[in-house]
Amino acid sequence: MEWLFSLAPDFVVEFWNWLPLWIRVLAENLLYIVIIVVPLMLCVAYVTYAERKIIGYMQVRLGPNRVGPKGWLQPIADAVKLMFKEIIIPTQSNRFLFLVAPVLTIGPALAAWAVIPFFEGNYLSNLNAGLLYILALTSMGVYGVIIAGWASNSKYAMMGALRSAAQVVAYEIAMGFALVGVLMASGSLNMGDIIARQEGGFFSWFWFPLLPMLAVYFISGVAETNRAPFDVAEGESEIVAGFHVDYSGMAFAVFFLAEYANIILIAALTSLMFFGGWMSPFGSLADHALLGNGMHWFILKTMFFIYLFLWFRATFPRYRYDQIMRLGWKVFIPVTIVWIFVEAVMLLMQIGPWAVSSTAAV
Repeated sequence: MEWLFSLAPDFVVEFWNWLPLWIRVLAENLLYIVIIVVPLMLCVAYVTYAERKIIGYMQVRLGPNRVGPKGWLQPIADAVKLMFKEIIIPTQSNRFLFLVAPVLTIGPALAAWAVIPFFEGNYLSNLNAGLLYILALTSMGVYGVIIAGWASNSKYAMMGALRSAAQVVAYEIAMGFALVGVLMASGSLNMGDIIARQEGGFFSWFWFPLLPMLAVYFISGVAETNRAPFDVAEGESEIVAGFHVDYSGMAFAVFFLAEYANIILIAALTSLMFFGGWMSPFGSLADHALLGNGMHWFILKTMFFIYLFLWFRATFPRYRYDQIMRLGWKVFIPVTIVWIFVEAVMLLMQIGPWAVSSTAAV
């Protein structure tokens, strides 16, 4: 807030200081929420544009190129179109739950950003249990999907919701175990402390000692967001459109926003927990005032993982439902359990890259 007050006239600063403390705290938090949510929504809009362009390039076609220069205004045109479309509610549906479900889906995707640091000291809320908060919120979005499937009173929507629930149960366990590995390596649940433990350059980041955990976490994140090749919850060729088959207008748009907000969230969390967040890959060589606070490194890493999401969609065919369940229960969960045991032994014996993490944790 200091930089904002430095730009404000004196009478604004005096009025601000005159306000009661609780109003100032509330206003600061609301301002931080706006500063995070508005750019996030713009990022969501242009991730859809990037997806269509990247997949178009991979399929040797142009992608959107009519609205604005090189199609840059296409997301705005899509948003305007969806805002003016009618929200049709099926006659036999549960009206209240039908409308609440999209909100329950996007809520956790936005609330998780409260503990995401963009650079050192930059938090909306610096929770000591930030990692636990993230794990809890990322598993809550499925409730909106289940409610949407049930409230629609459609067999296709219900089938998609049941698939999504089973998929989240399988992959949430693997993601949880992967985060246990991060906890053991860092010795803290605080997001800032986790990043601080990765100081020292590219090979000091957790991707190196936790490589199996990184693979499990990121692929499980793709499954959690119902993205290809794990998009059986909305498989067009099997169950029409899955849990949101009866949604239209802005109700459908909110589901759409939630999916892409979750993509950005998983990409950001992967860069924070395994790739040092705002840390430079060059270690102390890049600690120079002219290079800023490191936020550019965080954004670049996040963009790389978003690109992987889009690349997967263009490359891999959809898995069968039984293959998805088998991968989660018979591969990912055993791999994470074994690696937690390996990491525990390494921490106990003070061997290899875990020795530094163990000393820092103590």
